Amino acid sequence: MHAPHPASSSVEDYLKAVYALETRLHGPVPTNALADRLGVTPGSVSGMLRRLDELGLLEHQRYRGVTLTAEGRRVAMRTLRNHRLLELLLVELLEVPWDRVHREAELLEHVLSDELAERIAAKLGDPEFDPHGDPIPSRDLDLTERETRSLEEIEVGETVAFVRVSDADPAMLRYLSERGIVPGVTLTVADRQPFGGPLTVRHADGDHPLGGQLAAAMRVA
Repeated sequence: MHAPHPASSSVEDYLKAVYALETRLHGPVPTNALADRLGVTPGSVSGMLRRLDELGLLEHQRYRGVTLTAEGRRVAMRTLRNHRLLELLLVELLEVPWDRVHREAELLEHVLSDELAERIAAKLGDPEFDPHGDPIPSRDLDLTERETRSLEEIEVGETVAFVRVSDADPAMLRYLSERGIVPGVTLTVADRQPFGGPLTVRHADGDHPLGGQLAAAMRVA
């Protein structure tokens, strides 16, 4: 059975969240993990998961969790493509600060037609990544996740390319952008404080301390 088109915004949000957690966990997504990500109760998640199972968008494995079906993944990829194209459009053409585009894209991703999405992609030159370094699904809804490491894993003296950062915390993004630390720049880990303390990265214009939470959110290659 195919999902209704267009799917409701709540359905798309759930499928997008399941995809993100599947990618991180490399397997079925537990109900509690999904509830935590969406900020809702496990009880309300269970009801929606039953509905999505009936629609053929995911499969629920008792005591293990849920996995997307091929159709569920298609809907999730379409939503992700819309979201990431919109973020890039807002940053590059409308000059919206990168710490504000996530919320705007969350609202607009559900109402963007496929035709308009393709016009945006063409205008932007069929981009591969959004402003935060997240890969944009292709027109055929294929997505290749890059192999990256967390910045917090990098040893002192190592030089790496900063390629991706979580867009969940706008304050973190503002802190980085104010220091010119955006995807594409090269960073050298100059110092690391013990017991989970901050690490210091060297960038073109000087040294910058980065707390453990921020370093964990940054991905490097």
